[in-house]
Amino acid sequence: MPKKKSSQKALRRSLKRRIYNLRRKSKIKKASKDLLSAIKQKNKNLAKEKLSLVYKQLDKAGKTFMHKNKVARLKSKFARKVNKITTSAEV
Repeated sequence: MPKKKSSQKALRRSLKRRIYNLRRKSKIKKASKDLLSAIKQKNKNLAKEKLSLVYKQLDKAGKTFMHKNKVARLKSKFARKVNKITTSAEV
């Protein structure tokens, strides 16, 4: 346990932020798993719905604890997968 008051405060703050970040990360993981399962089922409408939810979670994470380039890379990856099933079903 820290001795100085500022160190105690910093510890409290970092613990709160850790919980917040873990919660945000688990929401992203759940949303992306839902999206991937919709892609696996080749359900175009559900995949597009889930894609927007994943985008929302990633954009929020990009503002706080995730690097913007990683967010862009993940969004691009998921969009490619969704586009793959939508274009292959139409042809």
